[in-house]
Amino acid sequence: MTSGSRTQAHVRAGLHRPTTRAARLSAIEQALLNHIITSQSQLSGVLAQDGIEVTQATLSRDLDELNATKTRLNDGTVAYSLGAQPADENSPKAMERIEQQLERVLYGLVVSVADARNLVVIHTPSGAAQYVASVIDRQPLEGILGTIAGDDTVMGICATDKLAREYGNWLLEVASRAA
Repeated sequence: MTSGSRTQAHVRAGLHRPTTRAARLSAIEQALLNHIITSQSQLSGVLAQDGIEVTQATLSRDLDELNATKTRLNDGTVAYSLGAQPADENSPKAMERIEQQLERVLYGLVVSVADARNLVVIHTPSGAAQYVASVIDRQPLEGILGTIAGDDTVMGICATDKLAREYGNWLLEVASRAA
């Protein structure tokens, strides 16, 4: 065992994750970014090494939520990759996909939404704000300049006051619809 692999094994052994959905999704993202994952069973094994046991059905839903797709790599291997977007991000089909993804994520994670000038303030349960901000940041939402997340609060910065009002109402509607 080389020094580098010993360090990696030691770090993996010392890694502690909460048993939350957000932590599982984050672990899946990291696995897809750091490994060539060709099957759900392989991904399940990588997650198990990090102490995350997951059923195939849950893993399938998580991959769908993360918008992970199988793509052909340069060497011909077919593996999962993150973030494939439709060609026209403003098409009705693309917006429907965005809303469906946000519904699944935001349900249970949005406590309240308010707007103040060009800001949208989203309150979440403790520990969920960074995950919610990350999901919003990955969406092609025109006019949202970015997000800042604390422990239980996300601040979305919009280009205009009007957009902040519209996005605040839209996010509240999307989070409520999932119920």
